[in-house]
Amino acid sequence: MALRKHREGELVIEQTRDIARLRTLLDSGGMITAGIEWPAACYLLAFYGDEAIGAIGVEPQIDAALIRSLYVIESMRRSGIGAALVAAARKAAHTRGARHLYLFSTEAGQFFMRLGFERVAMPQLLDALSCVPEVEYYRARPDELAREIAFHLDISRDGLIER
Repeated sequence: MALRKHREGELVIEQTRDIARLRTLLDSGGMITAGIEWPAACYLLAFYGDEAIGAIGVEPQIDAALIRSLYVIESMRRSGIGAALVAAARKAAHTRGARHLYLFSTEAGQFFMRLGFERVAMPQLLDALSCVPEVEYYRARPDELAREIAFHLDISRDGLIER
């Protein structure tokens, strides 16, 4: 159940600490849930009315953050919800001091590239985020890591007013 009532037909994205609900949603999409209870992480849920329809996580470390677990239920895909979740995660990362955003992807690379992300060498991601849970997950599973592609987005200028 949502902490507050949402209006029917309205998309709302909000931060959550409801790990059980988050885990259920991510499990339904076959997403990795290891480490989602890490206290420093920020998770956002997208609601359509009171139904949780999407999620994304931010795992920050000093001046970088990892976006993880982007998931939108199938019936709501291709309606801008994924992009809205990434935008919200970008803001959440920036407010936590991140100047760089990274992520792993195997199938959604083109989606993230449309949002400004660029492919980078895996060691760059691993060095920048050595202690966050999803990086530790993949370090412990080199065969899975070998299938992933690393992406990066510079967010150091987010929030600056240019004159």
